[in-house]
Order: sequence, then structure tokens, then C-alpha cells
Amino acid sequence: MQIGYKLIAEAFGPAELIAQAVRAEQAGFDFAEMSDHFHPWLDAQGHSPFVWTVLGAIAARTERLGLATGVTCPTVRYHPAIIAQAAATLALVADGRFTLGVGSGERLNEHVVGRGFPDADGRQELLVEALEIIRLLWKGGYRSYEGRHLSLSDARVFDLPDPLPPIVVAAGGPRAARLAAEYGDGLFTTEPKTELVEAYRKAGGSGPMYAEMAVSWAPDEKTAVHAAWETTRWAVTGWKVMSELPNPVNFEAASATVREEDVAKQFACGPNVERYLEVARPYVEAGFDHLVLMNAGPDPEGFLAFFERELAPALRDLG
Repeated sequence: MQIGYKLIAEAFGPAELIAQAVRAEQAGFDFAEMSDHFHPWLDAQGHSPFVWTVLGAIAARTERLGLATGVTCPTVRYHPAIIAQAAATLALVADGRFTLGVGSGERLNEHVVGRGFPDADGRQELLVEALEIIRLLWKGGYRSYEGRHLSLSDARVFDLPDPLPPIVVAAGGPRAARLAAEYGDGLFTTEPKTELVEAYRKAGGSGPMYAEMAVSWAPDEKTAVHAAWETTRWAVTGWKVMSELPNPVNFEAASATVREEDVAKQFACGPNVERYLEVARPYVEAGFDHLVLMNAGPDPEGFLAFFERELAPALRDLG
């Protein structure tokens, strides 16, 4: 079991994210995964720095910590050629410690460039073409591509790492899990759904399987629950909501009826290790081998110390 630390770019500025990553390496995390957003989910979070700059700085400040995007959409806000170049460069800077996590995106981030945001079928078609372009450029040499949605004209990525970074594909349903098996090197999800694992494996997927687990550490459960509700209640709304709304104000409205008890059911809140194991167990039983802890608590340093002292040994035993 590999255990990752989620760098929540919507909740912290770049300097704080870099410091958290350095501390996460010291605390024993195997890797750090950072979201790639243009907007935060809620205005209360208040941040959204550029992921590639921050991860480059983290690569220079760490030695063994794996790095990953969780996840990048390489289709609308970015052209996949730019992601092919960015990921190759970061893999070189990080000395092979980088994994490219990709997904079909959220309207929250992709609509900002004014090109619209397609329906679910269109997003999947775009992602397939983007992955084909990235793979093509990573073969080296000058390359061109003409797809239904995306094109590439006589382009070359000059600095390519050896080996190339693995590509982990996010999936919210069986169709996307099958896409991950065909076009990716691993699977990424946010829920412990066995049907996603089964779809990925049946389609021939044999790579690592990543999953995010929502937690909120504080010295007492009540404080932890309130902190998670205040900044991260959007996570309870479900993927069909999360992928479609355009701005933080819309998520404010969509999450207006979410109660603190709703958050407590989904998050591991407070200082009790057994609650964290209770939430983690379904992921382990489903077959996930990379577990990313997304801490919505008010004290990142307190959580990192808790992980180092108590949680890490228990989670690794569970895995």
C-alpha cells in the first residue's frame, strides 16, 4: 500500500503547498498528489495556484517523494501538446518521480477559456484523442495528428525522460475505467467502487489503482467536522454535480442543504485512528493500492504529525 498526501491547491497558496509537501516527505508519505484547478470549489477556500509551477518547486525541495497531478484535464483549458511537454519536463526535474494523472475535467475550470464544455460523451472522446496525442509526442520526433476534436501540427517535445512518466486516468464510471485500461497505465478514482476496479481489470488494466479518501483532522471530532463542512461540503454533492457547475457561487448554492452530519458520514473526522481505518477499509477491500489522504481539517501540521505518529503504521498494516 502506497499512501499519498493530497496538496489541496484550492485551499492553500503556493508557498504553503511547497512547505506541506516537504513536511509530508518527512512524515513518511510515499507521494504527494496536487489538484489542477483554475478556480476553487468554494470562495471560502480562497486559492488556486498553477500546479506545474508548484510541483516543479516541490521537486527541487524533496528527494524521494513521488509527485502526481490529481488530476489534469488535457483537452480544453490546455492543449494535450502542452501537457505532454509539461509532464515530460517535470519528470526530468523530479528525476523520475512524477506520475501524470489525467481526467475529463470539470466545467468549474475548463469553461474559463471560452471554448465551452462538452457533454460526458464529448469529454470522453476528447480525452481519448488527448491521450493519443500525448503518447504520440512521447515517441519523439516531429508529429502531426488529426482527430475529430483535436489536432497537432508538426510538433516535437525535445526533452523526453527515460522512462516516460506513467499516465493514470480518472474514472467515475465503468466506461471511463475501461478507457483507463486501454489508454492509461493506472486507474484513479474518488470512491471505493468495486465495479470500477472490476471494469478496469476486465478491460486488461494491470497498473496501480489510486483512490482519494476524505479526512479532516483536529484535536476533537466536532472541530474537524465543522472545518470539513466549511470548506469541503461540495465533495458530498457527487460527481454529476461536481463536473457541471461553472463557478464557486454555484457550488455554494448546490451545497446549501449539506449538513455537518452528512460530511461526518463520508469523512474520517477527528483524532480517532479507528475511524480512519473504517473509512479506508472499503478502498483496500476493493483492491486499491495507492490511497491518497485529502485532509480538510484546520491544522495541516497537526494532521501530518498525527499521520507520522499514529495513522501511518495502522494504515500500512491495513494495506
